[in-house]
Amino acid sequence: MRLSLVSSALVAALVGYGSTIALLLAAAAAVGASPAETTSWITAVCLLKAAGSLGLSLWSRVPVVLAWSTPGAALVAATSGLTMAEAAGAFLIAGLLTVATGLLRPLGRLVSAIPDTIAAGMLAGVLLPFALKLPGAAVAQPGIVLPMIAVFALIRLNSPALAVLGALAAGVALAFATGAAAPLGGWSLPGLTFVLPAFRWEVAAGLALPLYLVTMASQNLPGFATLRAHGYEAPVGPALVTTGGLSALGALAGSHPVSMAAITAAIVMGPDTHPDPAQRWKAAIPYAAVWVGLAALGPLVVALLAALPGEVVAAAVALALLGTFAGAAGTAFAVPAERFAAAATLAVTASGVAVWGVGSAFWGLLAGLALAGLDRFARR
Repeated sequence: MRLSLVSSALVAALVGYGSTIALLLAAAAAVGASPAETTSWITAVCLLKAAGSLGLSLWSRVPVVLAWSTPGAALVAATSGLTMAEAAGAFLIAGLLTVATGLLRPLGRLVSAIPDTIAAGMLAGVLLPFALKLPGAAVAQPGIVLPMIAVFALIRLNSPALAVLGALAAGVALAFATGAAAPLGGWSLPGLTFVLPAFRWEVAAGLALPLYLVTMASQNLPGFATLRAHGYEAPVGPALVTTGGLSALGALAGSHPVSMAAITAAIVMGPDTHPDPAQRWKAAIPYAAVWVGLAALGPLVVALLAALPGEVVAAAVALALLGTFAGAAGTAFAVPAERFAAAATLAVTASGVAVWGVGSAFWGLLAGLALAGLDRFARR
């Protein structure tokens, strides 16, 4: 196997893992996951990404690269008052909805009918509270967070994909060097913990449905577009059925959905990976192997990040989501006629207010669709 296939796969996996692993820990903490459940979450989602990427690439001979749902993790991290069992129920529903989208064309058309501006406004509203934590983190831990920001800004000039990974590495090094980090606790071998899903209609509406929508709009659809942009025919139906099925299975181990990758996928689709486009699918083999290795290292990474000051973790999460927030905000306000509805979606979602136990993402989506519908009716 060409070394370039291995190196591209290694970079793609490390970027995908290192840039948002802190966000997964924040999501696990938000739903009260135990240490064993947190370890199971990370182990399961890594193994599912490995299995799905390898299986789809071998079957289609196309470089299909899976990722965990970063906006989905942010949505979970922004919730409150949920148990791990209820979160697992939402993950299961979101996965089954994705399977249904791959099998039922009318459902896919219904999702596609949601304006991009409204979907992007909901995503931007989910991400905004995390981005706003960066200034406070810098004030609380200036000796660590400010250098992290500097490293991020400098690396981003030449390699945006590696910028967050560099900032996180700088934060870890400075935290331990300055004594700001707690002593590194013990860690165990990776393992899976069965989580019995619990279901409530409020959680289904307030978390499962938005989780499904943001994963479709900001991960799966851009992932398919990335494949097409590199000259490949995207296996849309099989990919949705596979990622949805794996997500539903992973929910039983407490992991949130997996999806198509876009940014990290582009790393393995260029000529640097292999001069022959028909051979680039082979990058999925080392990509899967790296994710299996990262699954084995999950407990150590959890222990390492748990030792960091909360402000350092918050800064890493904010930096990881800034680019995604910028893209979502740009899409939300791209169409002048739909800006007001998109702004309302963003504002309601970012408020974090729950009504009748249903989270703000659902109400933001509902408000945006209602206003967009009124605007269209008035223009007739």
